[in-house]
Amino acid sequence: MNQTPRYTRTAVTLHWLIALLMIVNVVLGLAAESLPDSWVRTTIDTHKSIGITVLGLALLRLLWRFSHRPPALPAAYPSWERRLSGVVHVLLYVLIFALPLSGWMHDSAWEGAATHPMALFGIVPWPRIGWIQNVADPATKESLHTLFGHWHVWFGYALYAAFALHLLGALKHQFVDRHAELQRMGW
Repeated sequence: MNQTPRYTRTAVTLHWLIALLMIVNVVLGLAAESLPDSWVRTTIDTHKSIGITVLGLALLRLLWRFSHRPPALPAAYPSWERRLSGVVHVLLYVLIFALPLSGWMHDSAWEGAATHPMALFGIVPWPRIGWIQNVADPATKESLHTLFGHWHVWFGYALYAAFALHLLGALKHQFVDRHAELQRMGW
């Protein structure tokens, strides 16, 4: 009988779906600059659609987490690892929201936003953030576009670091400490 405390199937599904979509989005974002011009618009639009999808799934994940307490960490974990795990999880949650929001803000400040409507996966119309899109002064709007783009990139770097800590911690517990860590978040 498996005594490993596990996350609910809903939490596991949301965890892996968000992780997969964020990885795909990192690849799309990094690849866009090296693609032929004819592919760039489709790649960026797909990146935006996935980002908004991640934002929605992250909201569901956060609501699920508030209503379903996650399983406790094993008692064998030292207190410093428990604290670090908590910090990394909070950072991951913040970044899961900050990346799509900063991307949406960046897109809303794009000079072509008014003439290029956004549609999720080319189907569902999606609004820009009005107060950003409607900035009248072109210089201010371009400054915002640059600022929000920098935020988006730096949140991406922070995500890489937090993801690395999360992954390394899970692997350490699974393979070095011999705890059933991966089973907690598996199907």
